[in-house]
Amino acid sequence: MRDEVRGGGPDEEPLFAWRGEEREVPVIGELAALVHEVDARRVLYVRYSEGPDADRRNGPSRDYEAEYVLPGLSVATLTPEPWWSLETRTWVVRRVCTYRELDVADRYAWVLTGRQVGRGPDHEPLVRSVSPVGRLTRALIA
Repeated sequence: MRDEVRGGGPDEEPLFAWRGEEREVPVIGELAALVHEVDARRVLYVRYSEGPDADRRNGPSRDYEAEYVLPGLSVATLTPEPWWSLETRTWVVRRVCTYRELDVADRYAWVLTGRQVGRGPDHEPLVRSVSPVGRLTRALIA
């Protein structure tokens, strides 16, 4: 499979650990449900793209300015930092809204787990061994 060799040598872990299909990814339509997911897991990320199937087909993220293939998918962290003393809800809203301008016609926000393998040129986490957790509705983002 293409995602097993793109973005690194043959010993590098696959881009996706998930082998399902996009229609199997649950929809998360309420903020309370998203906050519950964040509280229940160690680390969650959000990504705005054409979805897990497209990302699996197209391979890792790219830095188009430098014409460079990055070693993973670029994401934003949904899990609050250890120093964050306010509610998880406040952190999650801030993180989802930071990139909501990327939620356009053919793209949407989806939540995932993965292993951070580095940081991109804009200091964003880059992840591999990706598994989708849910797709955010436009109503939730609004």
